[in-house]
Amino acid sequence: MRATIAQLSQGEVPESEQLLNQLSVGIQFLTDFYQEKYLDEFIKAGGSKIKFITGRKGSGKTHTLHLLQSLAKQRKYVTVSISAKTLWLHDFREFYLEVLRQANIMDLLNHCSDKIVHAMGFESQDIGTGRTFIDFLAQQGLADGITRREMRNQLKEMFLDNPKMDNNFSLACSLLCGSLLGHPVLEETNKELLLAWMHGDKKIRMTLLRPLGLAPTRITKYNARNLLRSLAELVHLSGYAGLLVTVDNLEILVDKSGMNPLHYTKMKREDTYESIRQLIDDIDTFNHFMVVYAFSGELLDNENAGLKSYQALWMRIQNEVRSKRVNKFNDIADLDAIALQEYSPALLVEMSQRLADLVQHINVQASPLGVETAQHLIMQAKMGGVSLPRLVNQATLGFLAQQDDAEEEEHELGL
Repeated sequence: MRATIAQLSQGEVPESEQLLNQLSVGIQFLTDFYQEKYLDEFIKAGGSKIKFITGRKGSGKTHTLHLLQSLAKQRKYVTVSISAKTLWLHDFREFYLEVLRQANIMDLLNHCSDKIVHAMGFESQDIGTGRTFIDFLAQQGLADGITRREMRNQLKEMFLDNPKMDNNFSLACSLLCGSLLGHPVLEETNKELLLAWMHGDKKIRMTLLRPLGLAPTRITKYNARNLLRSLAELVHLSGYAGLLVTVDNLEILVDKSGMNPLHYTKMKREDTYESIRQLIDDIDTFNHFMVVYAFSGELLDNENAGLKSYQALWMRIQNEVRSKRVNKFNDIADLDAIALQEYSPALLVEMSQRLADLVQHINVQASPLGVETAQHLIMQAKMGGVSLPRLVNQATLGFLAQQDDAEEEEHELGL
């Protein structure tokens, strides 16, 4: 719990989904809008969208992504969380493979096999564990040639005849899903080969794919977008509402700190921008798919290396119409602007009270804000470089007072 308190004081997000929802105040201005317009409507109906979230450190970017993922899971979305601190983004192949890994391809195909079982007049729970659908049919005396042909037709209709899927991807899905059903039979070595190919294993011999009907083609940054499009379609076929991918800490592209585990050269940084640009241009060819990138202000402020330095991308995402009021439809959502517009003193008091209630059962000092203090913090956020949510957390937990005392002591000592 103390680790959680330290996280909150630094504007970091607690890992517990329960705590996340309990502490979410104000940010619903944006997440509720994304839920209503995108998760519940546009993406679910087959649309696709890319959004960007920015703000100062502690403004709630990661919190927003986590809350959006929580809302998506409740609405039966497959969610994938990526941090630019741990995954290179300049090669779209790596991006796709990480999405595939987290999406769990075999789990998706299991759901697809359940749909085929249902389409043939049975239910998967009737089959039991330890046997395939064809085994179940055989015990019922129904595994005749006509039934087997119908099973192949179901696989063909779901995968092979699907124009939204890459040929290799759809054939691999058909063979793997067939192996789950028990027909057509797929040897274990071939199953391992297909899964290794789908996960981008560079050690496999491409010629071994030919006997299975696949073209001997490796996954590269050039075909990865097409495969990601196919994966989004598979997610929908398996019965989910769609696929949500969140990418946090994108500001690492311009971070020159020696503590940075991934150092982006100019070439890698521009390859990343180009990769995002290409995804934006192709996004209308996707279905049931949403990506949300988050980054701190450095990525906008850095004229030489930030987003504005790559005009091909910046022209596609900049907010062309500027207004004093936050436009929630904008591709770039500024959490600092949202906070100054939406976070009233009363809301900050509620935010502070929730945090204080959370930590009251342990020996941690927490004092809920009063309206006057909340007003002061709003003015401080306008003038200073610290985000409003972080100021509320620090003031509630006593960190802000300690910081002020330290600064006053330094001033008295002439430091």
